[in-house]
Amino acid sequence: MKILITGGAGFIGSAVVRYIIDHTENSVLNVDKLTYAGNLESLESVSANERYQFEHVDICDRALLERVVDEYKPDAVMHLAAESHVDRSIDGPAAFIETNIVGTYTLLEVCRQYWQALDAEHRADFRLHHVSTDEVYGDLEGPEGVFTEQTPYAPSSPYSASKASADHLVRAWSRTYGLPVVITNCSNNYGPYHFPEKLIPLMILNALEGKSLPVYGKGTQIRDWLYVEDHARALYKVLTKGMAGETYNIGGHNEMQNIEVVRTLCELLQELAPPINNPRLEAISHYQNLITFVKDRPGHDLRYAIDASKIERELGWVPSETFESGLRKTVQWYLDNHEWCARVQDGSYQRERLGAAVTA
Repeated sequence: MKILITGGAGFIGSAVVRYIIDHTENSVLNVDKLTYAGNLESLESVSANERYQFEHVDICDRALLERVVDEYKPDAVMHLAAESHVDRSIDGPAAFIETNIVGTYTLLEVCRQYWQALDAEHRADFRLHHVSTDEVYGDLEGPEGVFTEQTPYAPSSPYSASKASADHLVRAWSRTYGLPVVITNCSNNYGPYHFPEKLIPLMILNALEGKSLPVYGKGTQIRDWLYVEDHARALYKVLTKGMAGETYNIGGHNEMQNIEVVRTLCELLQELAPPINNPRLEAISHYQNLITFVKDRPGHDLRYAIDASKIERELGWVPSETFESGLRKTVQWYLDNHEWCARVQDGSYQRERLGAAVTA
């Protein structure tokens, strides 16, 4: 297959690109705007592969998107391009409306136009896979209950509202125009190449620099954690084996309070990178001493929990990593990849990204 992936330079998108190039015979065209969260250095291991291509394109630019789709002639499209950070959506929601809603609409129209012009055989085989989040469901107030594919939408933040809007558009284009789509809603991802504004990489890098580890409220918010490489494998499974018109929830079966996650990270760092070996951390006996509690963010969801039984039952996917094994791999990756982390933290990856895009 020839697979066009939007947002393939992002955290989850780059994991999907690496998985497809490393584990299948398919070709990939990565279409990415390269915002602050897009990093082509996350794709260095596959960038020279003849089955990989990159196009520097904003999905809101219809003319450019039409050109890319018409030239590449994909058999499938995986839509991962999105603004995704809740705190940023609270501070500035406009970018989330533009990319997540207008961008999805633009992609749908370009795909519909392309799909309708295909011959009957290729039309039947075409798929648009829209990758969404469990945050569209809102939150669960108590310790019981889980999100299923039938859970009503109740988004809490500008980010989750924009993703819910995109989900509705995708379903509308499927029902009204017959566009063959699949939708997935995933729980919190973690793993290598994660931009350090998110909880787990932020805590790892702050700890290694002796900075405070800020935890919202009392840290009792509960999330289900999914290792990103397990997620990439699930997304490919849905693309190739899922039924058109269906939705699949993807979760890691790892519900943890945020404070538990941070404390577990501290214990792993204490084992793998003890403060005694770091001159900057001489005054710290244990990384847990860096934990601080800060004012909770507005509208903070209390608990997410995914029922992933449908994808397991119908497609045979289950996560390979436990939270313990996945988190250990993640911490070790950040310890082993100081250069990638430093370039993200000092912004040099971003200053050079346009030049890299032209070269690619």
